[in-house]
Amino acid sequence: MILSDRDIIQAIKEGRIKISPKPNFEEGLGPCSLDLHLGNSFKVFRPSQYPFIDLKRNISMDEIMDEIIVKDGHPFILQPRDFVVAVTKEEIILADDLMGRLDGRSSLGRLGIVVHSTAARFDPGWKGKAVMELGNLNIMPVVLYAGMRICAMTFETLSSSAKRAYSKKKDSKYKKQQSAEASRINKEFR
Repeated sequence: MILSDRDIIQAIKEGRIKISPKPNFEEGLGPCSLDLHLGNSFKVFRPSQYPFIDLKRNISMDEIMDEIIVKDGHPFILQPRDFVVAVTKEEIILADDLMGRLDGRSSLGRLGIVVHSTAARFDPGWKGKAVMELGNLNIMPVVLYAGMRICAMTFETLSSSAKRAYSKKKDSKYKKQQSAEASRINKEFR
């Protein structure tokens, strides 16, 4: 079941959802979602010696990406056809019986900004900043600002607590992430 605005507030009061910094409910609470803000850390692909990305090749994705840190309120220009990995300003901790789902904001979608390609689900027990795969489908650059409202998260209850919550799995690739992280999929081929 998806949590309503009342249930989101109650889950935060009970500590089943922890969000830091504390959310501004007047600004960002919708009927069944909570807006999150664009963080300061971005990972961008740079020109590389590799002609393609081979997932079985033993290279660190960090070798082909750069991290860009943007100060609060400062611009990040997303060029047409650009793809970047970003995070929310908020750190989120979910109880073992809740999951989160990230959605882009309609106002940004109407400008051609895709907020996530595939990583919309945040498993029970998640702890960290939410990752977003930002893309620009527009023919014009779009200026985003660190700290602006970028996405909305909905929360759903599970039928029971997860047996192996995300934060308790040894092989969780992205637990406790605090900045934009490159893909770690090549670890699956080792």
